[in-house]
Amino acid sequence: MMLRYSSFVNPHNVEPHQSRVRTIFEYLVIIFGIFPMALMVNWVLLPHSFVGGGLTGICSAIYYLTNGLLPSVFPEYGGAIPVWLTTFVFNTILLLIAGFTVGWRFCIRTMVGVAAITFWYRVIPILPEPIIADPWLGAIIGGFVFGLSLGCVLAANGSSGGTDIVAMIVNHYHNISLGNIMLACDVLIIASAFFLPLPESMRAEGGNHTYLQIKRVLYGVAMTISYTVAVDWLMARLHRSVHFLIYSSKYDEIATAINTTVNRGVTVLDGTGWYSKKSVKVISVLVRKPESRLVLNIVHDLDPSALVSIADVGGVFGSGFDKIKVK
Repeated sequence: MMLRYSSFVNPHNVEPHQSRVRTIFEYLVIIFGIFPMALMVNWVLLPHSFVGGGLTGICSAIYYLTNGLLPSVFPEYGGAIPVWLTTFVFNTILLLIAGFTVGWRFCIRTMVGVAAITFWYRVIPILPEPIIADPWLGAIIGGFVFGLSLGCVLAANGSSGGTDIVAMIVNHYHNISLGNIMLACDVLIIASAFFLPLPESMRAEGGNHTYLQIKRVLYGVAMTISYTVAVDWLMARLHRSVHFLIYSSKYDEIATAINTTVNRGVTVLDGTGWYSKKSVKVISVLVRKPESRLVLNIVHDLDPSALVSIADVGGVFGSGFDKIKVK
């Protein structure tokens, strides 16, 4: 059975077997989609001593602050408290709070995401030198890959935990948008890099200490902007939809085929050809962008002479698409 793209993004009205397959697929996306995120942290962010946003930024800051403090406990991390451990501890605490406030249903997929990111942080070695030597390039590319990875997880209705959980808890009690909460958290976390000890690589550059501290904060800002752009770009592409208007004398065959093959609702409208003064039937259907090829194939096979109009739409909300959000 083919698992359709639309079922992955926002499935509705699917058969039980399809639903189970889709759920397994989404969990696999969450588990393996987090891998590039962990890769960028251990191969770019930590070797460059960046402090990004979210819980990753907090755990990174703790890693830098505790460097050399616990050599007998964490010898493989230079005596620093590893990111995988602080990520697991903080997320566990936040999940327990969220479970008793927001509800355990929200936490299930987040638990999978937290387990996955903890595992990947643990098994992926932290490189002594960043895989991207230039810090500005590392911040931009590392942030973009991080954002693409996060976007895949979000598309599978998952989460890597961290400030996502904090935002949900605060939003549960106060009428504050999730975006504003997460933005505030990111600003505070990135700004904290100004007060952290400078890494050897930055001290070797020489120059004014304050300038170097500001530069370090700007690296975190660049990385955060890059991953935010990547998430928005990916989510926009995944959620793009198109509106078909199909004019054909074989409207009944085409409408039935779209219903059964693409699994989308179809509306047949009554119209009048103004020149011919004849009654016509117009098929109106909304589909995800990747499904448009299926619709075009159906029309081509059943009525190659049909007139087809395709228009991109800014957003589609309701059954089979995105949920209507008021905040």
